[in-house]
Amino acid sequence: MIILHADTNHPELMRKLEEAGHHNIEGYEQSRETTLENQHLYDGIVIRSRYKIDREFLEAAPNLKFIARVGAGLESIDVDFAQEQGIKLFSAPEGNANAVGEHSLGMLLSLFNKLNKADKEVREGLWQREENRGVELDGKTVGLIGYGNMGKAFARKLRGFDVDVIFFDIKEGIADENARQVGYEEFLERADVVSLHVPWTEETNQMVNSGFIDKFKKPFWFINTSRGKNVVTADLVSALKNGKVLGAGLDVLEYEKASFESLFSNRKNVAMSAADPIPEAMRELMFMPNTILSPHIAGWTVESHKKLAEVIAGKIIKEFGEGDKS
Repeated sequence: MIILHADTNHPELMRKLEEAGHHNIEGYEQSRETTLENQHLYDGIVIRSRYKIDREFLEAAPNLKFIARVGAGLESIDVDFAQEQGIKLFSAPEGNANAVGEHSLGMLLSLFNKLNKADKEVREGLWQREENRGVELDGKTVGLIGYGNMGKAFARKLRGFDVDVIFFDIKEGIADENARQVGYEEFLERADVVSLHVPWTEETNQMVNSGFIDKFKKPFWFINTSRGKNVVTADLVSALKNGKVLGAGLDVLEYEKASFESLFSNRKNVAMSAADPIPEAMRELMFMPNTILSPHIAGWTVESHKKLAEVIAGKIIKEFGEGDKS
């Protein structure tokens, strides 16, 4: 098959496909428009998040057999129309689940122990011990929303702690030795920590809003390593101010571009002025001492970079076999 690679990935991906007899085309600098013009030439396309694969794109690709996204989600693809056209869809949540689990745990422990705040103060010559007294994870109830690859990976990381790990998921009967499945009401009543592990869909869009937050019986800590648009930032900021949310670790942000590029327009320093395009809620979030922010890197480790490529290559070769190696 002729396979277009629209984004750069670990070289292992193209190496494995080439070994299997397929022909790789590097289209890293190729615009979406140019790709559309030539899409009839390709049997498959490998993407990350550089552009959307919508109905227009798919209609211009009569020979397309598959789309592979080197990542966990398929939200940049018109999944329904692609499936109508008989196009196979591949993603690789198995490839970066461990990385996301570790990142989630790191954020949670940093929040509980005020590590980012304490580090900043010591570097500024402040030695404030009482103000940086932490809390322990042991004895807490950690609640996961969504128990797919990412949620399960986080649950595994929590096994070394004396915590009760519960989860809520629309799928029934998926509990394992690392977490127990509970109903929605029990989740709202028991959770001390809420960690989000769901895709971005119509059902999950802006699901974490003031109405959702107010349903919890006690204040909680919040972690989001899924998608930024699952959270209404202004509502989260309000909850951080009034104490309903004790702290937040956010690897993803509502205001990210679809391609996950910088929301700061590549500026080294963000000017906090009335003319600044950054929304007010985001500006407030950035200066809250009980928040930790990272630039969508939870699944972006050295190891996951290679594992994602290996998973995608394996799925393509398993489905379509080997090509002509002559």
